[in-house]
Amino acid sequence: MLKLGKLPDRTPIKLTITVTPDLHRSLADYAAVYREAYGDKAETADLIPAMLEVFLAGDREFAKALKAKGG
Repeated sequence: MLKLGKLPDRTPIKLTITVTPDLHRSLADYAAVYREAYGDKAETADLIPAMLEVFLAGDREFAKALKAKGG
């Protein structure tokens, strides 16, 4: 048996969302700060999945709810 297990499904799933103008400006501002911090231009649409992953990973109540649910 290989040390590395079988990779999970990594097929991207496209979501379409609508945001408020204020949130859109904030996301654009975040992308600009990201560019300044890392010298790498990233589109807002490329940053959002990573932002959501960090948010979900850091939400302790969400983690507790999943654990209680058995997931």
